[in-house]
Amino acid sequence: MKILFTGASSFTGFWFIRELNATGHQVTAVFRRRPEEYPDEVRRQRAVLATEACRPVHGYSFGDEKFLGLIKEDGWDILCHHGADVTNYKSPDFNTVAAFGNNIHNLPAVLETLRGAGCGRVLLTGSVFEGGEGAGSQGLPDFSPYGLSKALTAQAFRYYCGRAGLSLGKFVIPNPFGPYEEPRFTAYLMKNWLAGATPNCSSPSYVRDNIHVSLLAKAYVQFVQELPASGFTRINPSGYAESQGSFTLRLAREMGPRLGLPCPVELKKQVDFPEPRIRINTDPSDADALGWDESAAWDELAHYYRRLHVR
Repeated sequence: MKILFTGASSFTGFWFIRELNATGHQVTAVFRRRPEEYPDEVRRQRAVLATEACRPVHGYSFGDEKFLGLIKEDGWDILCHHGADVTNYKSPDFNTVAAFGNNIHNLPAVLETLRGAGCGRVLLTGSVFEGGEGAGSQGLPDFSPYGLSKALTAQAFRYYCGRAGLSLGKFVIPNPFGPYEEPRFTAYLMKNWLAGATPNCSSPSYVRDNIHVSLLAKAYVQFVQELPASGFTRINPSGYAESQGSFTLRLAREMGPRLGLPCPVELKKQVDFPEPRIRINTDPSDADALGWDESAAWDELAHYYRRLHVR
């Protein structure tokens, strides 16, 4: 398949491109910047490695004139819109309206140009933290202004794809973890263990859905390949749907023998619950059918962080 892909320098986008390429698809990936222009090291690394698995085009943004010209350039089988405005996405002051506008910039023209070029399928990436997604508690609210921007983006895509007569798929991401991610919880644990320290989990009672990014990437490729030619299709791939305390202990069990370290951890007593207690995805991922090796994924995680922190 010939695939036009946005959001290639993101953590999940990088893994999706690599898996699409490994499966034999031809990916043209849109980058707003060249690798050396990204401000943080891990994104620069991802951008460099991603360009080895795709035809990169730099200096393009979703919906701009150059992007529309790119759509007309070749016979695309599908547009995978993985890119999203994530500037300060953890902040309560995240600009939902501006992000929503950037995510759907010139969307009607993009879809009409796609249809005119003979491309009838679009795949949008969503988040389990959007209002109404997955399963959980407190009525499935938007987790944050960022989650709201993603929910609004999905609604706009569904409306405009329907109006243009294009097939739309939505691939809903839970909590991915793995090599080349930003320094979040898993990275915090690994850095401390490799330094001989004892990290803690401050929110062990939250129930979340953590998934190996390599498994998520395989599920993504299968969804791309099987997306119907019409209508709306959604998948909510699930990994380890469990409490954050259980997931922390799982990591410690898997990393201990691989790192040759005790990997101790302190589970704090959680008394504050500013977020919904439970939010998980609903479609269990069939590792065997996807050809995914769980043990090899844990090995890869240990190798990556050992290389990163042990000199």
